[in-house]
Amino acid sequence: MLNDTSQLLTPAELAKHLHSAPATLAQWRYRGKGPKFVKVGRKVLYRASDVNDWIAAQTVQGTAEGGAAA
Repeated sequence: MLNDTSQLLTPAELAKHLHSAPATLAQWRYRGKGPKFVKVGRKVLYRASDVNDWIAAQTVQGTAEGGAAA
């Protein structure tokens, strides 16, 4: 989780935090699967609070039945 929930992250910063590639974040944005983001002109930014909420929503107990523990 990110400490300063008012912080704004660039795709490169978030990708590093998530151990992912910036291109992965771009695909998630296109598909509507990743954390919420803000567009300011052409710039894409992520609020740390939205990232934390998204990470919390990804938490699962098992892989059966799409993440539901049997």
